Order: sequence, then structure tokens, then C-alpha cells
Amino acid sequence: MAMERTAVNPWEWSAEMGYNQGEVVSGHTRTLYCAGQTAMSDEGKPQHAGDMAAQVALSIDNLEAVLGEAGMSLGNLVRLNVYTTDVDLLFQHYGVLASRLGAAGVAPPTTMLGVTRLALPDLMVELEATAAA
Repeated sequence: MAMERTAVNPWEWSAEMGYNQGEVVSGHTRTLYCAGQTAMSDEGKPQHAGDMAAQVALSIDNLEAVLGEAGMSLGNLVRLNVYTTDVDLLFQHYGVLASRLGAAGVAPPTTMLGVTRLALPDLMVELEATAAA
């Protein structure tokens, strides 16, 4: 049975911003809970200090790597939490994330939180995701 997604949006404004308020997901047999993905190199070193757009792009790349290792893609995302040390700066570069999700044809329910800092001082954004297949 193929996974089915039904958007739940009592209001249209969130869909216009690229995410659904909720999604009913049925027919899946596997769920992947991903650790937060940041702008880390393959060797575990923080990358792109001070460059939010580059950190967002690498964080998505790293999320895609985890998804790919599990036989999934961004199209399988059913939940996305975004943590950032600078909400205003992230909004200036949110198109980097939104365009990748849009290209994958998904608008997963998303929560964005401003935090004092992430695990390592140079990190500015972290993506925590749940995927289903």
C-alpha cells in the first residue's frame, strides 16, 4: 500500500507560506526519526560560520543524506522542526529551505524555534525531521 498524505489546514495562510498545519499520513510501514542535522562536514566539523544561507543548504544536504541512507528522500518528510539562533536572519534565507521542500513536493508541518545557541557555537540552524515510507 502506498503512503497517502492528506493536508489539514483550517486556514490557508500556512499553505501559502509552504507548510501544512497538519498531515494525516496513512499506508506507511516505516518511520524514520532523524537527529538534528546541521552544517557539519563529513568529518564532523562545523562549516560556513556566519553564513546562514550556506548553513541552511548544508543542513538540508545532510538531512537528505540521512534520508537517502534509509531509502527515503525529502518527499518522505512528515514533520520538520527548525531551530535557529537568529529567527530574523533565517527568514531572510528561508527560501533556501522552502525551495528544496517545494521541489520535493512536500509541505510538512513545521515548527520554527529561536534558541540561545546550538550544540556548537558556530552553528546557526538545525533541522530535526520525521519521515515515513
